[in-house]
This record gives sequence, C-alpha cells and structure tokens, in this order.
Amino acid sequence: MSEKNKKQFGVWMDSEHASIVGRENVDSGDFVILAHEKVDTQVRNSSENAANNAERDSLHKLFKNITAHMQNVDELHVTGPGVAQEQFIKYLRETPQYKNVEAKESTSSKMSDENLIEYVSGQFN
Repeated sequence: MSEKNKKQFGVWMDSEHASIVGRENVDSGDFVILAHEKVDTQVRNSSENAANNAERDSLHKLFKNITAHMQNVDELHVTGPGVAQEQFIKYLRETPQYKNVEAKESTSSKMSDENLIEYVSGQFN
C-alpha cells in the first residue's frame, strides 16, 4: 500500500476539545479540518465517585465522536497537552476496528486550524 492510498488522520485534543484533520478525498488530496468536537458540560455531581464516572464517560463519548470522522483509518497522529491523547490511543487499541491503526503521539499546545493542518501534513511527509 503506497503512502498516498493510506487513510491518514491527525487529531489535536485535550480532555474537553478535539480537532480532526483528514484528507479531502479520504485517501488523497490536501489535509483539511474535518470536524471539531467537544465534551458536553457536566452538571455538578454529589460525590467524587459520580464525578469521576461522569468525567470518564464524557471522555469516552468524545473518543467515539472523534472516531466517527475517521472511517477505515490506517495512520493517525494525535497531539495535544496532557494525557488525553494517550488515553485516546489506548481506547483505539482496545476497540476491534481500530486495533491495527498505526498511531503516533506528540505533545503540543493549542494551535490554529491552519497550523494544525500544516503540522499534520508534516507528520505524514
């Protein structure tokens, strides 16, 4: 499989937001922003346990929303601050249809959509 036929995606994420980058024509063309996703705001919980469960569930929902934009992904580069990207890669490896994805990660601060597109393009060239 040549580099141009691989379905390549990039994601910038933290624990509350994600920007998903992919190619215009799924497996060819320039990289573009496919979507922005964010976690639903949580209401105050009565216990620490409930708060932890709600946080885990909202992050899991964010992961599902991200993967909805990445059909048949072959290669993925995930970047952002904190540990959300590590948790996302772990989620992918535990999900049957994504377990063979070649995933790489890096740490970065928030960047504009244009800078994210440029950054992801550089990761796959």
